[in-house]
Amino acid sequence: MKRIACLAVALLFLTGPSPLAAQTASEQKTRELEAKIEELQKRLDAVSRAADEETRRALEELRVQIDALTREIETLRTGVPEKAAESAAASHSVPGLGPAASRVYRSEHGASIGGYGEALYQNFARKRDDGTMSDLSDRVDLLRAVFYFGYKFDDRFLFNSEVEYEHASTGAGSEEKGEVAVEFAYLDYLIGKNRAMGVRAGLVLVPMGFVNELHEPPVFLGASRPEVEQRILPSTWSELGVGVFGQAGPLAYRGYVVSGLDAAGFSAGEAIRGGRQEGSNALAESVAVTGRLDYVGLPGVVAGTSGYFGESGQGREIEGRRLRGGVSLFDLHAEWRWRGIQARALYARGTIGDAARINALAGLTGEGSVPEVFSGAYAEAGYDVLFFRGGDASLVPFFRYERLRTQQRVPAGFASNPANDVRLWTFGLQFKPIPQIVVKADYQDFDDRARSSTDRWNVALGWLF
Repeated sequence: MKRIACLAVALLFLTGPSPLAAQTASEQKTRELEAKIEELQKRLDAVSRAADEETRRALEELRVQIDALTREIETLRTGVPEKAAESAAASHSVPGLGPAASRVYRSEHGASIGGYGEALYQNFARKRDDGTMSDLSDRVDLLRAVFYFGYKFDDRFLFNSEVEYEHASTGAGSEEKGEVAVEFAYLDYLIGKNRAMGVRAGLVLVPMGFVNELHEPPVFLGASRPEVEQRILPSTWSELGVGVFGQAGPLAYRGYVVSGLDAAGFSAGEAIRGGRQEGSNALAESVAVTGRLDYVGLPGVVAGTSGYFGESGQGREIEGRRLRGGVSLFDLHAEWRWRGIQARALYARGTIGDAARINALAGLTGEGSVPEVFSGAYAEAGYDVLFFRGGDASLVPFFRYERLRTQQRVPAGFASNPANDVRLWTFGLQFKPIPQIVVKADYQDFDDRARSSTDRWNVALGWLF
């Protein structure tokens, strides 16, 4: 295991060509752009002294040029290249939405269409860690085919939605039936000088972690989404609600009041994941608040926190008393992209109140208990070995380490299942011929305290538009 880790780290940092020539050219370009900005600023100061209507159009044109050049300088200084944008046509994403999901915001008026998809092949080891047969068959699956439909009514009102088709079929007779689901569908009212803030209402994504909002396959490393962002922070997680979003200087924010979780769906292995209501005949006796705050003041850097707080009892009574089932969940997260390096780290922790009474509601006993505390963390890093060659293509060796405990603490009288205390290493390679298409291959080494895990190889194909 240690040898593999050392080889992965060496690949990340030693396989790229020397950057000295590229840096020299970049510095020269930066100086040229700064000179242009200085010249434009002088012109802007000159026309600013005039006070007629005609000069206002000239002022606005010059401001647009200065902003464009300033962004280019930031790109050159930080090494975040244009190809790092997930789509050439979608290089500017709205905070909390992936490139394709942001398409409607860049349209003039009327309808817009985008989407993404991913297919996954999994090859499972014949034996579990304890030496017994795994009895798992290799699988290939069209995990998702997703379409974004949006409509911009005018400069202030717009509609955005995501419709997902899972597992290629919803027909009877398949071992694992697929489904058609609306992941989000909301209306925005945009306000502010640059429409940088607004009010949002409808089926919204809960703004926690990275992947729940940014789940298009070319955007994240790995053939599969991180286990922490599936079993600790559920993805995809959406609820009906209303709230605000926007950006104030270097801070991006989102905050909503949403329908609460349903405690009847909580479990030992996935904590609150089964309690998502996703806007489908959702019980509304319990509500929750959720929010997020990120620092985005430096190109290539995102750092912040998010949280969720609410009850999950949905008006039920157990033993003559109302079941509240208070859920609190928060995370700390950071991402850094610089000169071909991309790295993420996340820590999440949640608590569930009335866990013993929820067990009674669901008939859970022994090691099947709902947790009182659950937590997880991961760190990952990758390096684009084609970065300094320019162009659209990228090749990223990467690794990820995860630790998750879905039953970190259980109520008195119950026990934790050691299979729910998991450590996971993922080593892989990601290739993008163009920013919108990705091929990924990785190996996952699962370990749990019960030694019941099965290692696997994964190969995935993904796209967005």
